[in-house]
Amino acid sequence: MADLSAFPVTQRWPAVHPDRLQLYSLNTPNGVKVSIMLEEIGLPYEAHLVDIGQNESWTPEYLSLNPNGKIPAILDPDGPGGKPLALFESGAILIYLAEKTGQLLSADPATRYQTIQWVMFQMGAIGPMFGQVGFFNKFAGKAFEDKRPLDRYVAESKRLLGVLEARIEGRDWIMDDYSIADVATLGWVRNLIGFYEARELVEFDSLSNVPAWLERGLARSAVQRGLEIPARP
Repeated sequence: MADLSAFPVTQRWPAVHPDRLQLYSLNTPNGVKVSIMLEEIGLPYEAHLVDIGQNESWTPEYLSLNPNGKIPAILDPDGPGGKPLALFESGAILIYLAEKTGQLLSADPATRYQTIQWVMFQMGAIGPMFGQVGFFNKFAGKAFEDKRPLDRYVAESKRLLGVLEARIEGRDWIMDDYSIADVATLGWVRNLIGFYEARELVEFDSLSNVPAWLERGLARSAVQRGLEIPARP
């Protein structure tokens, strides 16, 4: 049985199954990337809810795992060379899990790097921009009298959806096959038009390829399971 006692995070979130990969997360658009991935690849894991509303990601135990204080993060007792590996940043975790299991990331070098570029597109553009729309449309920023920030982020989000719309033309998925690029992006598009209440703002229904892609993705049983992990109390 793996010994994870050297990792302080296990003091606050004890591992019932220390031989399994440990997931520390919340089912936000970033969090569900990893839970969906784990459900897709079938790797045994144990999920721990990190309540960011209660600032649990800023506790010393969690910061020892991710000094940036964000979810998700993982602790794999069977990392490279059989040694435990702690990892944060959802995009890095997706690539790691894909390479660990040989799933959802092509072994062909060109296709592999093209897939990773679309993961980076989500990480560097879609996530930050859609998140700002959420802040200014639904949360504290909604009260700002100056609507220029909201207008800016809505315009940029519409542009990014247009990039995605063009990419999916003639394809079922972002790449020719379902991949970590889709896993990274599905939760964010779903959140933008759902939880962030921005469907009309970004003129989502004027698109055709992206809505069909989202519907295909959400129909996957692993995606449906992953969206609810970790279960909220």
